[in-house]
Amino acid sequence: MRQPVFALHAASVHFGHPARAVRALSEVSLQIHAGERVALVGANGCGKSTLLRLLHGLLPSTAGRFEPDPALRQAMLFQKPHLMRLSVQANVALGLWLQGTAWGQAKALALAALAKVGLIDLAQRNARQLSGGQQQRVAMARAWALQPQVLLLDEPTASLDPTTTDRVVALLQSIKAEGVAMLAIFHHPELVDRLADRVVTLTPPVSAAELLEPIAS
Repeated sequence: MRQPVFALHAASVHFGHPARAVRALSEVSLQIHAGERVALVGANGCGKSTLLRLLHGLLPSTAGRFEPDPALRQAMLFQKPHLMRLSVQANVALGLWLQGTAWGQAKALALAALAKVGLIDLAQRNARQLSGGQQQRVAMARAWALQPQVLLLDEPTASLDPTTTDRVVALLQSIKAEGVAMLAIFHHPELVDRLADRVVTLTPPVSAAELLEPIAS
């Protein structure tokens, strides 16, 4: 039996003052195992992005139990990646440097990652001058360069044209072949079929009427 890289037990996330809090995620129990590829689906507002941010340590759980592994190497790819006003190469190298890699080595590893995503010719370009699809591929190179055991993906093909979507999917398939566990939000069934081993469906935690009632502290 593979060991879980993530384990949540009735985990919830609430926003706002306790007396008037809104449930963004309600009592989710979930395990993701090493090497597993899971698609996260559900209607808007059901907590998919909140769940990814909880798993990545960007949000605390309000209730329940979340058992993160401090030694786990993980990376997250956001729907709209944030890139610094630096070269493409420096944007990728920066994450490695922050993890303790010497700057010279980080730059060399960044070039290898850019080669993987087909952007090595743009290594010295200002990252913010690239197209949306190119920026998404830079963000993917930055994530892959960290050699994560788990990759969290928040709609990685949102707002991309079909050609760029195919390129991103091909990159994700190559990462999948390397045994990296993935938890990804997808809205297109075709992407679920191509990239996922298992599907997890989230439903909205509360109705609109329930949002008017305070959550018991």
